[in-house]
Amino acid sequence: MKVRKSFYLIISAMVLIASLMFSASVGAVKMQLKSIIDVIFGVGNATDKMILLNLRFPRIIEAAFTGMGLSVTGTFFQGLLKNPMADPYVLGISSGAAFGASIAIVLGFGLLGLQFFAFAFALMTIYVVYIISKKGHYIKMQTMLLAGIAISAFMSSIISLMMLLNHDEMSQIIFWTMGGFSLISWGQTFYTVPIIFIGCITLYMFSRDLNVIMTGEEIAEHLGIDTERVKKIILIVGSLITASSVSAGGIIGFVGLIVPHISRLIVGSDNRFLVPFSGIVGAAFLVLADTLARTVMAPVEIPVGIITAACGGPFFLYLLVKNKNKEVK
Repeated sequence: MKVRKSFYLIISAMVLIASLMFSASVGAVKMQLKSIIDVIFGVGNATDKMILLNLRFPRIIEAAFTGMGLSVTGTFFQGLLKNPMADPYVLGISSGAAFGASIAIVLGFGLLGLQFFAFAFALMTIYVVYIISKKGHYIKMQTMLLAGIAISAFMSSIISLMMLLNHDEMSQIIFWTMGGFSLISWGQTFYTVPIIFIGCITLYMFSRDLNVIMTGEEIAEHLGIDTERVKKIILIVGSLITASSVSAGGIIGFVGLIVPHISRLIVGSDNRFLVPFSGIVGAAFLVLADTLARTVMAPVEIPVGIITAACGGPFFLYLLVKNKNKEVK
């Protein structure tokens, strides 16, 4: 079993590498694989270096880590809530982070201020959702999902009002609400990627604890796991990862919903394998989605959030119907 799962991890890593190379090769200027490798090793020509190093590489790296971060966060949220329909987008964290980013844009703050506001409002959102859904020492999963959806709708309406009242900043706010990596630079990548990466490593350290919690909180507590502490860490770190992702690429929904669910069908529910596999697949998925966004209607670019929503919306409905049929049986 472990050999097979390790094989899946190797295959997924190879798919990710192929996705990165494919994304770097397509665009207004086609690139040969040899040219990409030459630039990576510092021996490419000046034109290839300018295109890849200044335009494509920052975008591809940001898309990969954003996809990884959202997928890992979605995996932990689904495991924590024991619900395949939980993800940062559905729980309202993405909308909360985008709301904070919109405030920072209107107030004229730079990247650091934008990052801070995105994280603060993401944390505030998940705290409100947590308080609403908590009954005694337990969290009602259905209440948490409904509260997240309601708060997400409320945040979206406030963002729309802010766009109406601030015409000069409207285009920037629209970027956050639709999602995309067209404005990514190395500065944003250097700032957000370490946060996402460290956050994912931190979450992975709690994979064993989450495995036990998924079997039952009473069992976990008998085994010496502080379940409330683990829950808070997962929610806070997941909010930080989501906030960092949103501050760079805007609202990119459903990545944390689709990828963990499909990954679970392939490698099972053991988070020691599921988390890294989901992270790698999520990175490849968002890189390919972003590649499609910038090439399918070139020179016009489609916001990547539209593509992920187009994939995630029907998938979310599928999960609803599947769960309803289970309840009927």
